[in-house]
Amino acid sequence: METKVDVDYVVVGAGAMGMAFVDALIGASSDVSVALVDRRLGAGGHWLDAYGFVRLHQASAFYGVASTLLGGGRIQTTGPERGLHERAGVAEVCDYYARVLERLLATGRVVFHGRSEYLGDRRFRSLLSGAGFHAPHARVVDARYLSPDIPLLTPPPFAVDEGARVIPVNGLGAIDAAPGRYVIVGAGKTAIDTCVWLLRGGVAPDAITWVRPRDPWLLNRAVVQPDPAIFLAMGADTMAAAAASADPDDVFFRMEDAGIMLRIDPGVTPTMAKTPTLAQWELELVRTIDDVVRRGHLQAVSPGRLRFANGDVRIPGDALIVHCAAEGLKYPGLRPIWMPQAITPQPVRVGFPCFGAALVGYVEATRDDDSEKNRICRPSPYADTTAGWAAMQVIGGDASLAMSKEADLRAWGNSTTLNPARIPDDRVDDPAVVGALARVRQHIGAGRTRLAEFAAR
Repeated sequence: METKVDVDYVVVGAGAMGMAFVDALIGASSDVSVALVDRRLGAGGHWLDAYGFVRLHQASAFYGVASTLLGGGRIQTTGPERGLHERAGVAEVCDYYARVLERLLATGRVVFHGRSEYLGDRRFRSLLSGAGFHAPHARVVDARYLSPDIPLLTPPPFAVDEGARVIPVNGLGAIDAAPGRYVIVGAGKTAIDTCVWLLRGGVAPDAITWVRPRDPWLLNRAVVQPDPAIFLAMGADTMAAAAASADPDDVFFRMEDAGIMLRIDPGVTPTMAKTPTLAQWELELVRTIDDVVRRGHLQAVSPGRLRFANGDVRIPGDALIVHCAAEGLKYPGLRPIWMPQAITPQPVRVGFPCFGAALVGYVEATRDDDSEKNRICRPSPYADTTAGWAAMQVIGGDASLAMSKEADLRAWGNSTTLNPARIPDDRVDDPAVVGALARVRQHIGAGRTRLAEFAAR
């Protein structure tokens, strides 16, 4: 037997995208109601299962929901990132989402169904009691479309023979004896985090083998800051680099020269352009690891051996293989955000999913016609290669332009720190901001034209 739930929306997923959508929807509309459904116990998505030493890769101010600043907007005054904006750790992020959920529930217009599974057709059931629910008149919001995989919940993408010691990154906190060697498998930010954490914990660089199927391009955290003079200057330098480039790889080399992009090995041209952010001190640490295996994707592990398509690599028999190779970014393809079967929040401004999901919530609350919503709020993809990055910049630029033509969206976007391009009222006449804006206008036409050429190849 099912219980009827009389709500306007069923939002599936209480992670970053779902919470940003609901917060903006409730904030911009005084009379809608929401059933928020998630398989986890609380809000926060994959953060509830994250490894203990993870921190946000970008500034805290860029993450979370539009109505509530994550952290205090503080500049770090000590440590290797002194002068950069604060970045929350896992405990702070989880506490933040718990408080946001509590505030939403207090409105009386949001109900949370934790440890519940969405079944389709506006139906869901509790995984604890087995009770079923149906919201026959609700609009469905699929906030799971781009949900990342994480190592704790995803099997290794390689075979594990009997006797091989393999753990997800989360398991590092429970080991009680140092192995003969750590073998880190993965080329993304989780693998980099793991190498940094081990090195800072006293593990010698020569005790680490790093299986890196592809080398990544990385964004310099110093130029991705919630300061309009810094962020807009980065945008201007990016467009200037694009305008002068012969191909997508050349754009990245020029951005590297401008201090925007980083690469771990100056002698290797990266092929992966997912571009997570990294600080210079982290880069210097991971560069101390010399034993890097570049043989493509790892196929299997056995005691004392790593197996690849083009041969095996010997490792100590008691080596510990650390699985950091889950698919953090998903590439299911763009779809219109508003479709009859569901609203699907996606990034709108390049690389900032929380802002995109919040914008979708605001547009849903303030417009009636789905075609009009799709016209002014367009999805932007993630990139994987340098050519894909060029396409992402073009599509994301078009999406930002469509949004900027709507006066209320401009005003709303300028009111939240989730928007990296916002210019607070007290910075409008700042000479550094004015100069950066002038440089953006100087280079954006030629830069976008060149990126469009690369995207079309």
